[in-house]
Amino acid sequence: MRLWPRKSRLNRLSPYQLLLVLLMTLLAVFMLMPIVFLFNHAFKPMHELFLYPPTFLVRDATWVNFLDLLTVSKSTIVPASRYLFNSLLTSVLTVVAATFISILCAFPLSKHQFKGKTLLFSSILVSLMFAPETVQIPRYYVISSLGIVNTYFAHILPMVALPVIVFLFKQFIDQIPNDLLESARMEGASEFRVFMNIIVPLCIPVVATAAILSFQSAWNNLEASQLFMEDETMKTLPFYVSTLTSGLANSVARQGVAAAAALLMFLPNFIIFLLLQSRVISTMAHSGIK
Repeated sequence: MRLWPRKSRLNRLSPYQLLLVLLMTLLAVFMLMPIVFLFNHAFKPMHELFLYPPTFLVRDATWVNFLDLLTVSKSTIVPASRYLFNSLLTSVLTVVAATFISILCAFPLSKHQFKGKTLLFSSILVSLMFAPETVQIPRYYVISSLGIVNTYFAHILPMVALPVIVFLFKQFIDQIPNDLLESARMEGASEFRVFMNIIVPLCIPVVATAAILSFQSAWNNLEASQLFMEDETMKTLPFYVSTLTSGLANSVARQGVAAAAALLMFLPNFIIFLLLQSRVISTMAHSGIK
């Protein structure tokens, strides 16, 4: 039995460390404020949405904005559930395809030697600098040439090649000892078995990060619905939300619907990040990104 209580961790910190903890706490609170505002804004009644000065926290929370969102969707030809189904289907398929293809690309870049390897990896790094708008015309030409306009493939295919995910996988696989792979090959394991039984299990933290990044890209993607889809039933939820919220900058009508729709678009990304955030931290610690 201890006669004296054990000192807390804060008491064991130096003044500099205490100052750093305080600054990081204040920064975390500051970065959390937009999320808190988004949640509160979606539940504000109409009279609170236009208060001046605006309020940060909701006073009289209400579900009216979400009910109005459902009411608006019932009056359209295509129900909101169809847009939601399209978004969920394409996002899940994009996550699976982008993750598997990225790790297939990263493995030879990291552990094999072949002609043009440096040039190929350099081109992947350079592609990180391109804004999405710069490749819209070439992307439309490719989709049109493949004949997959107005299909789910047009939603998925442009999102499969994500250079940042390939980079993360490559940097993480670099940390895997070559001796481990060589010992497996000496035991008679094929290259595919080495990939599936060693590389993939060890890359689980990066898989979580890749899932977050690819899901965010697919879930928030408007380009495919605007450029590649002619049939309204093939469009996704972000496109439907954009039609509800477009032109509302100087309008009073549907401001509550816009607030509810913004929260609806944000929630899936937020939930997935909360579930996988520990894996993201592990990935960044081993991928050369500080």
